[in-house]
Amino acid sequence: MSETIHASSAAEQDAAELKKMGYEQELHRHMGGFSNFAISFSIICILAGGISAFNQGLGAGGGFALGVGWPVGGLFALIVALAMAQIASSYPTAGGLYHWGSILGGKGYGWVTAWFNLLGLIFVVASVNFGVYDPFFKTLIAPMLGIAPESMGQAFQIGFIAVITVIQAILNASFPKLTTKLTDISGYLIFTVATALVISLLVFTTTPIDFSKLFTFTNFTGKEGSVWPTQEGFLLPFLSGLLFVTYTITGFDASAHTSEETRDAANNVPKGIIKAVIYSAIFGFIMVCTFVLVMPDLAEGVKQGYTFFDALLHQLPDPVRIVLSIGIFVSNFLCGLACLTSCSRMMFAFSRDGGLPFSSALRKVHGISKTPVNATWTSAILAIAATLYGDAFLVLATGSAVFLYISYVMPTAAGLLAEGKTWNHKGPFSLGGLSKPIGVLAVLGGSLLAYVGMQAPNQKVFYLTIAMLLVMAIFWFVFGEKKRFKGPPSVKK
Repeated sequence: MSETIHASSAAEQDAAELKKMGYEQELHRHMGGFSNFAISFSIICILAGGISAFNQGLGAGGGFALGVGWPVGGLFALIVALAMAQIASSYPTAGGLYHWGSILGGKGYGWVTAWFNLLGLIFVVASVNFGVYDPFFKTLIAPMLGIAPESMGQAFQIGFIAVITVIQAILNASFPKLTTKLTDISGYLIFTVATALVISLLVFTTTPIDFSKLFTFTNFTGKEGSVWPTQEGFLLPFLSGLLFVTYTITGFDASAHTSEETRDAANNVPKGIIKAVIYSAIFGFIMVCTFVLVMPDLAEGVKQGYTFFDALLHQLPDPVRIVLSIGIFVSNFLCGLACLTSCSRMMFAFSRDGGLPFSSALRKVHGISKTPVNATWTSAILAIAATLYGDAFLVLATGSAVFLYISYVMPTAAGLLAEGKTWNHKGPFSLGGLSKPIGVLAVLGGSLLAYVGMQAPNQKVFYLTIAMLLVMAIFWFVFGEKKRFKGPPSVKK
């Protein structure tokens, strides 16, 4: 009975905090601390980006890009996460970064933040589900079902991605508690499968373990199989390799976007963000280093491109390989499920303040499931459409990393100027005297990442960024969005 009373009291406190920010409690608060951590950890999913984008790192700086580049990229992600976690503790809302940008930098600044964040989340859903198909279904699962990978053309690809995205949308829209349970399971599954994968590869490899491979820089840009055109020197290939790390360790804003579904959000959300990044960085480092150590020849691994992983798994006994393949495939599907959850909540929050076309429809919450149904289905449709634009996994992966990290550092930059002035309210999690140094590092690193992510062969990301800025400027200044959009409600002291 006392636990029930305590839970009820906590829920009332969460609702009261939300009301101070001008919103009523519409979504169902059914997530605890672990669930909030699990959704970000599931989106990061080292078994997704850590495998499907591995050749981006290897094809840039060789083993050095993994042995040294991964810790550097992981540290950068943690710095950004710490800065975000502090703001999330102050303002735990589903809008997350959009809301923070508006409060700390003004409604126009928040509006721009929202569009970068939303597009980044759509690209995340698209890139993850693209990866569920290729390489994980096409390379690992299809042969088990007797389907020849070469027989699956673009129509099959589009149909497959559409089907799994629709399934994820049905789960999100109609079965929120089941979705949360599946996301929780995903957290355990990633730990289990990643550990089993590492142990299996080390036990059954016939390649002598040579740790020097992890610290040897080899410029593979421009070489056969590398996704990168020729880049001279050390710095640019190394930075290009970091895109692999930052693409993998991204999407941790999901903990913020599910704030209004999380109990004791001011405490649990920042913990969820930080823990998801730390655990992913540690386990991901062990996993990608193992790939390098058991790879007989790194140059040949670069040539193999996306099929490198299939070659590694074929070192294992068939029963082990099959079980691991199924576990990885399921983990990636659940990763896409968590991505869609995050994207739909962000879309709901932005439309709640009238920031999107057809906002009145997108902001509607189902009376029974307490989920933003229209926002969920719209997110799913746009994610499917994004796979048609991206035309390649690399563009989708890099685009999501660039757009999301831009949206991550924008509120952080605004916080640097607002802290101690208009931003005096700190939540339970505070960086104290480290707040501004960490904020500066996060902004500088995010800006550098965005620059590198727009270089060849990712010109589409650059073109889309420029187009976005031009369209946003036209709508904001010419078509009257500046007057029409009111922004989020004022925060009550």
